[in-house]
Amino acid sequence: MITIDVRWINSSGIGTYIRHIVPGILKAMPSEQFTLIGNPVEIKQFILKNLDTTTNIAIAEAHSGMYSIKEQFELLRLIPSSTKLYFSPHYPIPLGYQGKLLVTVHDVFHLAMPKLVGGWPKRLYANLMFRFLCNKAAAIITDSDFTRQELHRLVPTEMPPIYPIYLGVDRSWFEVDKKSSPHHKPYLVFVGNIKPNKNLATLVAAYIKILPEISHDLILIGKKSGFITGDSKVAALAGQYPERIIFTDLVSDELLKSYVANASALVFPSLYEGFGLPPLEAMACGCPVIVSDRASLPEVCGHAAIYCNPESEIDIAGKILGLTKNETMQEDLRQRGLKRAQQFTWERSITQTVDVVRKLLG
Repeated sequence: MITIDVRWINSSGIGTYIRHIVPGILKAMPSEQFTLIGNPVEIKQFILKNLDTTTNIAIAEAHSGMYSIKEQFELLRLIPSSTKLYFSPHYPIPLGYQGKLLVTVHDVFHLAMPKLVGGWPKRLYANLMFRFLCNKAAAIITDSDFTRQELHRLVPTEMPPIYPIYLGVDRSWFEVDKKSSPHHKPYLVFVGNIKPNKNLATLVAAYIKILPEISHDLILIGKKSGFITGDSKVAALAGQYPERIIFTDLVSDELLKSYVANASALVFPSLYEGFGLPPLEAMACGCPVIVSDRASLPEVCGHAAIYCNPESEIDIAGKILGLTKNETMQEDLRQRGLKRAQQFTWERSITQTVDVVRKLLG
């Protein structure tokens, strides 16, 4: 019996990981029995409908909130006693579980940049949970070698084996129809949740510096309420130029792909990423990319991106101007980006993850 926590399946970042990796594990190991912990409706929608057989899969319905005390008791109750391996695709683990544990750590932002984490309870929770999981896990999967190194740097304990396994780019990103742009003018695009590490205020300030010199609008794709309440500085800056800085709110996958594919560039000046999937997705559909020179982004983007100093409005602004005024550079980045994105497949991610699972099962 392998038990997998899929409660985050409908979230944006971790949900993307679960929706690709978990069905892949189930298909690769049809002789194993599985229990999936989460919302039955979401499990049937995102996982079971894509499988040829589900007779070896049980669902354990969970109701507790994420990062809650209640989840600690509920998970222990839901994990079958016959479980040989418990797989948690995010760092919150059942602390009282005594069996073999596999955990995916996507980043250690809470440990690396504590000043940007809101409130001491979140910092304390993250510190305790990371220390516990590093002591209890039989193995850890990370999205990048950068995150593997960060765990060794920031968690003062002996580590289990850590396996860096890159994420993949969904094939649909390579097939986006670019015939019809969703915006009536040239534009730059940002995609992401409103979190301090995304560094959106610096991007907006950099864009405002060059606004008279550039015909491009700036389109920010994400939850609109998050843009407004998540960072008051962003809202205040953008509110000065409502005709040029546009918040789209959440959009469908189809519209998201259209926005990115038709943009002159995706600008992603994040301060901290464990992987950073949006730049690769942009590369896959032919959109040039400007990214931060920090954290995992150089490892992931290689020579297929323009790098900026995320703490310098002047540098970000200069990189944007340089790219938008140079068609030769744009075409070169499109070609480099496509080749780079093709190296990251979910099939490879699944194969490598299944190898780790089988190794732990002995």
